[in-house]
Amino acid sequence: MAAFVRRSTAVWHGTGKDGSGHLSTTSGVLADTPYNFMARFVSEDGRAGTNPEELLGAAHAGCFTMALSFQLAGAGFTPEALTTVAHVSLEKKDAGFEVVGIRLQLTGKVPGIGAEQFQQLAANAKVGCPISKALAAVPITLDATLA
Repeated sequence: MAAFVRRSTAVWHGTGKDGSGHLSTTSGVLADTPYNFMARFVSEDGRAGTNPEELLGAAHAGCFTMALSFQLAGAGFTPEALTTVAHVSLEKKDAGFEVVGIRLQLTGKVPGIGAEQFQQLAANAKVGCPISKALAAVPITLDATLA
């Protein structure tokens, strides 16, 4: 099978602190979406634009949740709802900023499944999703709750 290639574009003007940029994706989901210092390090409400960590979290939450839906289907379960919030932690270290951890916070409504099996399938999805694999250098934790 041939590799899938997804394309995203970042354009930046100016310095890191005073400059600004925009992000676009082939799908158009991001179309000249602004990002800048304020959006990344100051404004947590998202009104100043997006930031790489937010996008990383969205990618990870989406990948993990889809991987879990495949795990559940393979075990004979159809989820009514799976909701994952990815908490991406960025810290300033001596060598600069780095992502120091990601916490996946999952709530699932899956008729007929037991809590232990749900936890096991969620753990399998966390390890097996392509974004988790790509982020292997970052500690990833999972809090899974069956509603």
